[in-house]
Amino acid sequence: MIKRDEYLKKLIGYRNKRIIKVITGIRRSGKSTLLEMYRSYLLDEGVSADKIIHINFEDLKYLELLDYKKLYTFLEDIIKDGFYTIILDEVQNVENFQLVVNSLFLKDNIDIFITGSNAYMLSGELATYLSGRYVEINILPLSFKEYVVYLGKLDNLQKSYNNYIQLGSFPYLLQLDTEEQIKEYLRGIYSTVVLKDIMSRNKISDVMMLESVINFMLDNIGNILSTKKVSDTMTSHGRKINVRTVESYLTALVDSYIFYEVKRYDVKGRQHLKTLSKYYVVDIGFRNLLLGKKGYDIGFILENIVFLELIRRGYNVYVGKVGVLEIDFVATKGDETRYFQVAASVRDQVTLDRELKSLIAVSDSYEKSILTLDDDPVMDYDGIKVMNVLDFLVNN
Repeated sequence: MIKRDEYLKKLIGYRNKRIIKVITGIRRSGKSTLLEMYRSYLLDEGVSADKIIHINFEDLKYLELLDYKKLYTFLEDIIKDGFYTIILDEVQNVENFQLVVNSLFLKDNIDIFITGSNAYMLSGELATYLSGRYVEINILPLSFKEYVVYLGKLDNLQKSYNNYIQLGSFPYLLQLDTEEQIKEYLRGIYSTVVLKDIMSRNKISDVMMLESVINFMLDNIGNILSTKKVSDTMTSHGRKINVRTVESYLTALVDSYIFYEVKRYDVKGRQHLKTLSKYYVVDIGFRNLLLGKKGYDIGFILENIVFLELIRRGYNVYVGKVGVLEIDFVATKGDETRYFQVAASVRDQVTLDRELKSLIAVSDSYEKSILTLDDDPVMDYDGIKVMNVLDFLVNN
């Protein structure tokens, strides 16, 4: 198993707390493996195996338990005296599962963990039933640091980064030997997400149109978009689609964790903006699988990697607006705020001046950084640090 220490620490921190732990993330990102690690931790701590109940609802042996009434009866028959840890994996497959979880939560001798591969489980009735009773832990594929540490390749970060963005970061990919195997594995994840988590749940019948939207989004990573712009651009290229359909597709893509939406934030006005967003894909391997080298922009790929790293570290991330200027990322966590510009290289003076300009326009004293692939010493421009992004990903 690839150790996911940061996520495991979070689970341990919530151990036996009177709150439902909801672990979310795209399929094959490592949710079930993380819970196996947590189970091993409990056993090492002296918890008896019969006090840990782990049900994966994608396992056929639990087919009958997809009926929520049978599931509740099954658990009621098992739970006796003592304290139990209940893990319900891919629980969104159980219709009305929120009724079961809510009933279990009423018991004082149960610690509840549930996982799911789409945000639907955190909306609607679940939010109503469990409001204020759960904490979400979103699991992403491997970070660059996890990737290089597992492979033991800290000595050549640039080469490791090239492989990381070419092949993808899903944990199981590291067990595969050839590029063809990796492509087939990624295609399997993609097909499952599209067919099972998006089309069937949202009753979408036009798979070709959905895939056209996905390809458009992959080709526009890091670009400011609106649903109208997506609709107009696709229509002009012969794929007629209205704004409402685009909006429903984008919502489904975000809910399935294949894309993450980043909204804009007016830095000077200190307010969130409702119009226009950027979108980043959960794994660059999907982009390479579906688009190949088409429109391959090193800067936007790097921007995508940095965004994922920031949310891994627990930041709320926004696109900053300073007048007519833009800051790639405004990252906030509690009282902490950090500003980031991301560029493949700033050795060209014109590029460096452009990246500095947006950060200089911010008058507050929060930390400001430019992250770049340039293998140069850290530079300081009146408090604005220019640093190598791979060092940032591995060490900061």
